[in-house]
Amino acid sequence: MARSKARVYACCALMLLCVVAVIVCIAVLVRRKCPDDSFSSAAVAADSGKCSEIGRDILQRGGSAVDGAIAALLCTSVMNPQSMGIGGGSIFTVMDSSGKVKIINSRETVPGQFKSDLLESCPKTFQMTAGSQWIGVPGEIRGYEQAHRLYGKLPWAKLFQPTIQLAREGFPIPEVQGQYILLIDKNETQSLRKLYSDENGNLLKAGKIVKFEKLADTLEMIANHGADAFYTGRIAEDLIRDIQEAGGTLTVQDLAAYNVTVTDAWVVPLGEYQMYIPPPPAGGLILSLVLNIMKGYHLNSASLAGEQKTRTYHHYVEALKFGNGLKTHIRDPHFSSEEMAKKFTEDSFANHIRSLIGDKTHDPPYYNITPHLDSMGTTHVSVLAEDGSAVSVTSTINHIFGSKVFSPSTGVILNNELSDFCGKVSNIFPGEQPPSSMAPAVLKSRSKTLVIGSTGGSMITTGIASALMNHLWFGKSLKEAIAAPVVYVDSQNAVKFEPKFDKDVIEALKALGHKHEIAKYFFNVVNAVEKEDGCVCAVSDARKQGKAAGY
Repeated sequence: MARSKARVYACCALMLLCVVAVIVCIAVLVRRKCPDDSFSSAAVAADSGKCSEIGRDILQRGGSAVDGAIAALLCTSVMNPQSMGIGGGSIFTVMDSSGKVKIINSRETVPGQFKSDLLESCPKTFQMTAGSQWIGVPGEIRGYEQAHRLYGKLPWAKLFQPTIQLAREGFPIPEVQGQYILLIDKNETQSLRKLYSDENGNLLKAGKIVKFEKLADTLEMIANHGADAFYTGRIAEDLIRDIQEAGGTLTVQDLAAYNVTVTDAWVVPLGEYQMYIPPPPAGGLILSLVLNIMKGYHLNSASLAGEQKTRTYHHYVEALKFGNGLKTHIRDPHFSSEEMAKKFTEDSFANHIRSLIGDKTHDPPYYNITPHLDSMGTTHVSVLAEDGSAVSVTSTINHIFGSKVFSPSTGVILNNELSDFCGKVSNIFPGEQPPSSMAPAVLKSRSKTLVIGSTGGSMITTGIASALMNHLWFGKSLKEAIAAPVVYVDSQNAVKFEPKFDKDVIEALKALGHKHEIAKYFFNVVNAVEKEDGCVCAVSDARKQGKAAGY
């Protein structure tokens, strides 16, 4: 009897081992099916390969998604300082491993004192607005501090070390940064030009070694002593002195009083996904309106075939025009009604707008568009960690090199964020955050996660919307969806097409009455990470020569 039982136990154990072996084999086979350019565990998509790698390394050392994002952003502040830095601000959309999503908003604010005629000095047409009068109170480092406090795993200082080393030892200027260095005018702030000049006063070119030694000192102080080192004490005093010598109005009290806001994300149903977006003053509601309008057309791969393609893009361009009409409703919720803005994300509102879209286009008043200025700039980082947590974060100093005011004492390039109020409001208040197109998003379904965001100021909306439509509805891979040429509708309702856009569609849209103009530049740069069927696909937009990294 005992032998019989032993045989039964042995058989059961053998069967259990066989089941485990089969499961392992299936898991291995499934993993082998992952595409060559994807990863099995985690990934980071920043706008430079070096910064993606730094973020990835932090994840591999046991860091959280937030840790990886902060490290990648700090790296970007030296690899692409024309786009962002600690003299600016950011918006984080963070999903923890349980699926809960929070927004960490550290966008810049209006200082306690500012020029009374500031809005009257706004340019009438789009241009880069340099000058100290446009500097907002930087929130970037306070944002990192709050994100790390809530979600960080590695010690704070470890996130800074790779960038401190880069800044202190120097590195070859990347091609993208080199292109923008050439835009530094001789008549603008000499300190910024000096930063990028050789011993003969000539501007450095791509490939030449650049060092940011003062910035390295500042970052080291923040790494060792925390965010307070930036907002109080010697760094704050040095930074404010440099700003005031350049004619700016910021004070040490402005820095000391800066606060980050943490809120719940807004949730928008999008097919099988729930899309999590930041509320105003971010541009999530514009993105959600455009996508909600378009999802009502039940798009699929056939929507890009023959005459249907023209119809699809006509509807899309009209949706973007109505989106422009809502930009005056993007305002800091501390100074306006958030409930009114939230209604714009509802399906009922999108259904109403869709009913106003016919077979022709209209003049601007039809879309409730009031004149406003377009914007540009920013950087974006998308991170997906092994535990399923995710970060979508967009950071900016606004225009190229921000205000072009450089603090030689601290190595910080200051933002020109207050120019984002131009054409959108009639008055501003101390402590108010300017409106933004930034819309770092996380999309989650039962089996998939998609972390996505874009740079490009006013082009952010079309960057993200185009990528999502192409990927989720038109059946393109994530890489193909991001690479697809975009159509952009500017603040004057002119329709602009990225090079290589379908010329037949362009002519057909012109025939429907759309005003066509040629754009000098396209700044849309989408970086995304997606997990599906156990595989992690990460794409950094080739438009900025980015490259993702993972493991």
